[in-house]
Amino acid sequence: MRRLIILSLFLVLISACTSVKHIKYRLKAPETFTTLHAIGYAPISAQLGDNKTAKILNAMRASKLDAYRELTEQVHGYQITSKTTFDQLVISNSSLKSSVQGLIRGAKVKKSYPINDDIYATELELDFKAVYELYTSSNFSRQVVSSN
Repeated sequence: MRRLIILSLFLVLISACTSVKHIKYRLKAPETFTTLHAIGYAPISAQLGDNKTAKILNAMRASKLDAYRELTEQVHGYQITSKTTFDQLVISNSSLKSSVQGLIRGAKVKKSYPINDDIYATELELDFKAVYELYTSSNFSRQVVSSN
């Protein structure tokens, strides 16, 4: 009787191993890719610096960061937090905060130029085909092809 139970358990365990499925993967690119554009601005005269050249260089950096912030807003969106306090049905306090957080890879500076004597602008472009290529070179996205 004991042999029969052990043999039965052995057969059950062997049959369970045959139900393992083999899955094959392949990369699947999207049919179309979007391109996003962003422009960042910075005032030259408000920048820190000992001379006009230093202020222009700081404005260039600030306008680039502003353009990246705008791209991040387009890709990841805003996080909005608000609070309103009422006292006898009259608004006594109201606040609204927004923040943006995200990672932007693959963006390119298209143009960087002064608009007039006091504003500097930087234009960025984010082509999602480049983002896809960056992603697939480091992380392999997978699609189930077949399972047996």
